[in-house]
Amino acid sequence: MAKESDILKIVKEDILEVVGRKNKRTPLKFMKLEVTVSHSFVSKAIKELEEEGLVKVSSEKRPWKEYIQLTKEGQVRANVIIKKHSVLEKYFKERRSKEEAIEATNILEHYISTEVIDTIKKLSTFKKKGIPLTEFKQEEGLIANINLNIGLFERVISMGIYPGEKIRITDKIPNGIIIEIKNKKFALDKDIAKEIKVLEYEKS
Repeated sequence: MAKESDILKIVKEDILEVVGRKNKRTPLKFMKLEVTVSHSFVSKAIKELEEEGLVKVSSEKRPWKEYIQLTKEGQVRANVIIKKHSVLEKYFKERRSKEEAIEATNILEHYISTEVIDTIKKLSTFKKKGIPLTEFKQEEGLIANINLNIGLFERVISMGIYPGEKIRITDKIPNGIIIEIKNKKFALDKDIAKEIKVLEYEKS
């Protein structure tokens, strides 16, 4: 189960993305409809964004309305999030249905760094789509795609296993594979491992 702090981080990024795409001050009422969590979570996220100097909240008395807008620093942060979203959505649309691509993008964009985004941009230019992890013969590889349903996809992503990351196979067991990513080891069931597509990792 996701921690409250993790959910709050996601909500804050969603708010920055929504306001950043509009590129103008946005009614708080609209924001609470656009970001699909409880209103109390949205209010808490906006308060933290204000404290971090990323947004400003203003109001008008006639008619009574509250608005949220980005600061200069907030716009810079929003642009990074929007760029991530754009790269990921384009990448997944080549590998999933439109609806699944949007869902996968909405999940993954909150977990990955700009460094991984750059790798994914490179991956999108490759003709090879990768081979199943269960058939991969090298010790090290680069995750090219994870072709799991959205529920399992989110579970795997939350573990730190996602496209663009380097993966190392440390052992094979009767019903699965032991892998290592960023010094963390995971035991993957064969049914999951076969849906993770890997490319040979070329050391520079």
